[in-house]
Amino acid sequence: MGWVRSFRNNQFIALNDGSTNNNLQIVAELGAFDDAVLKKITPGASLKVVGQLVASLGKGQAVEVKAHTIEILGECNPDTYPLQLKNRPSLEYLREIAHLRFRTNTFGAVFRVRHALAFAIHKFFNAKGFVYLHTPIVTASDAEGAGEMFRVSTLPFDGTPRKEDGSIDFSEDFFGRATNLTVSGQLEGELGAMALSEIYTFGPTFRAENSNTARHLAEFWMIEPEMAFYDLEDNMNLAEEFIKYLIAYVMEHNREDLEFLAQRLVEEEKTKPQAERSELGLIEKLEFVLNNQFERITYTQAIDVLLQSPAYKKKKFQYDVKWGIDMQSEHERYLVEKHFKKPVIVTGYPAAIKAFYMRRNEDGKTVAAMDILVPGIGELVGGSQREERLDKLEERMKDMHIPTEEMWWYLDTRRFGSVPHAGFGLGFERMMLFVTGMTNIRDVIAFPRTPKSAEF
Repeated sequence: MGWVRSFRNNQFIALNDGSTNNNLQIVAELGAFDDAVLKKITPGASLKVVGQLVASLGKGQAVEVKAHTIEILGECNPDTYPLQLKNRPSLEYLREIAHLRFRTNTFGAVFRVRHALAFAIHKFFNAKGFVYLHTPIVTASDAEGAGEMFRVSTLPFDGTPRKEDGSIDFSEDFFGRATNLTVSGQLEGELGAMALSEIYTFGPTFRAENSNTARHLAEFWMIEPEMAFYDLEDNMNLAEEFIKYLIAYVMEHNREDLEFLAQRLVEEEKTKPQAERSELGLIEKLEFVLNNQFERITYTQAIDVLLQSPAYKKKKFQYDVKWGIDMQSEHERYLVEKHFKKPVIVTGYPAAIKAFYMRRNEDGKTVAAMDILVPGIGELVGGSQREERLDKLEERMKDMHIPTEEMWWYLDTRRFGSVPHAGFGLGFERMMLFVTGMTNIRDVIAFPRTPKSAEF
């Protein structure tokens, strides 16, 4: 049973059930089937075929099915079917028909890889004894302090209850206070790590930033491990091991899909100017990451490399470079693609550009943060050793105008048996981009949520 990909010479049906990009050839012997049935065998139609599996004499397949009976399960009008595979539809067009794009070879491969990666994530942490913690989707905290959140409310849009000063009266709302969709499960994850030692979360997160780029989604999935008794070094080691494990798993279990995607990438690269083409093919890139230690440098060293770079001296960067900046994607990609030519872990970022929960270093200016940068993407992982000292954390929250009274539950973990601990976040879709070679993040999640777009 499957869907028709093609029907040629009124005799050979290519049938596909989505488990692989390889079609099964069905041979409908000439004269053995009613014309009325044959007319309904069009691309997209679904069939149930009973027959004999035999060795194939034709090229391109080892076996085929000699059909005894063919039952049409669902017809598909070729005049109105929006997915005509013979003229390779563009990825942009397929985004407009995202409900049907799973039926193409590209998206079949992408979503089988996504499944394998998700399974590998659980396998990796389970083998290490981590506990999978489900952190809330609806929360009252803004973990990043970024403020770009989707509100969750049952209050009416018209006639919203107001206080005397004109502000919204959330006491009448469902939760009795302002709530939003989570931007990260990290803070709750830390609570779990403070009792269970090693936990990880893997779930959807939401950012309401108006970013219409090929790297941003409003709804995406994050993997966030938190580990008690870990320092920054332990954190980096785990993250590097994790990334390599995921790549190795997919290379072993989804080789065929990766080879298909590698070939797709070769075709796509041909349309780009030479300077923008990748030096390595997809499979070579993945093998390269597996077989090399990630480069580890400090933020200060990274800025020095950028300032000394020909790209900076020739004013090739769109954004300025100086100590204290939040490195842009172009800077991150220069470091990994042009300078070190491998993944890089950058540590010791300026405290001013990082979140309140990161542990302050002895120099007073930097924090024990680490970002992992990879070719083609830039930042893949962001993490840090967390600030376990209550006085330092409260001081930092005060500086950043984060209300300590609302975060009493978080501060309790520092009051009652605090320990050094660390964790990181890996954007699942960014990992997907890296592994599949797709260049737009909207093509590695089934139903992308972006500004002005919530179709399907």
